[in-house]
Amino acid sequence: MAEEIKERSNFIWEAIKADLAEGKNNGRVQTRFPPEPNGYLHIGHVKALTVDFAMAEKFGGVCNLRFDDTNPTKEKEEFVEAIKDDIHWLGFEYGSVYYASEQYDQIFEYACDLIRRGLAYVDDLTKEEMREYRGTLKEPGKNSPYRDRTPEENMDLFLRMKNGEFPEGSRTLRAKIDMASPNINLRDPAIYRIKYATHHRTGDKWCIYPMYDFAHPIGDALEGVTHSLCSLEYEIHRPLYDWVVEVCGFEQKPRQIEFARLNLTNTVMSKRKLRYLVENNIVAGWDDPRMPTLAGMRRRGYTSAAVRDFIDRVGVAKTDSVVDHRMLEFCVRNDLNEVAPRAMAVLDPIKVVLTNYPEDKTEICTIENHPKKPEMGTHDVPFTRELYIEREDFMVDAPKKYFRLKPDGEVRLKGAYIVKCDSWDVDESGNVTCVYCTVDFDTKSGMPGADRKVKGTIHWVSAKENMPFEARLYDVLFLDEDTTDEAEETEDETEAVAFGGQKLNPESLTVVRGYAEPWLAKAKVGENFQFMRTAYFSKDKDSTDELEVFNRVVTLKDSFKLD
Repeated sequence: MAEEIKERSNFIWEAIKADLAEGKNNGRVQTRFPPEPNGYLHIGHVKALTVDFAMAEKFGGVCNLRFDDTNPTKEKEEFVEAIKDDIHWLGFEYGSVYYASEQYDQIFEYACDLIRRGLAYVDDLTKEEMREYRGTLKEPGKNSPYRDRTPEENMDLFLRMKNGEFPEGSRTLRAKIDMASPNINLRDPAIYRIKYATHHRTGDKWCIYPMYDFAHPIGDALEGVTHSLCSLEYEIHRPLYDWVVEVCGFEQKPRQIEFARLNLTNTVMSKRKLRYLVENNIVAGWDDPRMPTLAGMRRRGYTSAAVRDFIDRVGVAKTDSVVDHRMLEFCVRNDLNEVAPRAMAVLDPIKVVLTNYPEDKTEICTIENHPKKPEMGTHDVPFTRELYIEREDFMVDAPKKYFRLKPDGEVRLKGAYIVKCDSWDVDESGNVTCVYCTVDFDTKSGMPGADRKVKGTIHWVSAKENMPFEARLYDVLFLDEDTTDEAEETEDETEAVAFGGQKLNPESLTVVRGYAEPWLAKAKVGENFQFMRTAYFSKDKDSTDELEVFNRVVTLKDSFKLD
């Protein structure tokens, strides 16, 4: 079930309220989420789909899912299924599922009707020539020499385009609007192009495909969409959207409303750039935990509740802005603090030997799964003579306020005893290899006499009974905070071209080996835990019987604060 949407008004709500008050659409609200299935959904799409679904939910309407599959070269059924899974993971339920490709016959007929009415023509200009004829923001365009072809000529050429008689790119069908319009999108935009590619649903039935700006408004109108909600870059396309709906003769006219898109620091949102990362093996697939895709976030250990909380905090605005990625991490940390069980794991181990503890003895210590939620229960941890602690929890030359293990110092081992450091070994380089301690047996946690206080408590893992694991420590993928500028698209892309000079973080992934308490071997893939005093971790699908793999979701603390 979708979470309750917080009662915080925005300009889209107010626009829909006004339409309902005027009796438009017979009091009906219908939206749609129209992704192109050419990649996985990312956090930017979540902003859009949340707006689409939340507005329908708010006003008792329905939000449908429509796949904009008008470009067969990069679209796959794999992406279709991934998008459906992501929407359900977020807690949304769509009404009907549509595909633009299901409407090709109808869209084709609308194109033919425009040709017969003299509102569309077949153009032979190349891409470069068309760009030259289009003009600039300050100068009007000029008519194509093919603009005055008769409807009969245009219909003959368009049908021959459909029948595959012309090379790809040699001809386009253009709407006849106004080459002097101050809005460049109205300067006879292309509405059909030739493309010889097998479509993931229609196969080789078609070799001409409608352009998005033509297919999209027709799809909205055919499906009965009342409010077509889209990101701000489509604002300049709105006059063309309205033109298509009008000239195609639809009585029910959807209303397009634009809102600011979501941009995150140190994050790219361009599918082209994300595809480059995947295809050039810079990341390990669309679900790499460094990717801003929902698949990547899910694998990293982000929760749907945290993602939706983040989107709600960002809100709906009319002006584009860049949100600090740490705000998303803040929301994840907030959620995991409430729901993640606690466990002990050591990422940089140093051995501790308890010299007065029997060599053959193993006892059980009880650890609470959540310190503030007794209803979450407890679990058992084996305690033995030899343990592992974090290397940073022992220091030979400790400063005055260092309350962890140090020479002649005492600490409490979490859920167990107070121990005192007596001596230690070092290697030839001066690195500590082992620490020797004695146990105060009267201080076991939970037992009478365990109330003796020391200032430091550290976590530990048995060196004899533990679970070896690989920890994958993730950081931002890009060093530059501002990654919103789009690099120019070229056929011969290099990394520099693809990312416009933005620098990849060479330390976006650090892999270490550690030891964890055996209880974690029972964890399921995707299950989250707080590794005490370290970070939140999630079990990864790469885990095997020989070696478990856990991804660091977020650190326990960060300097980020909400305003």
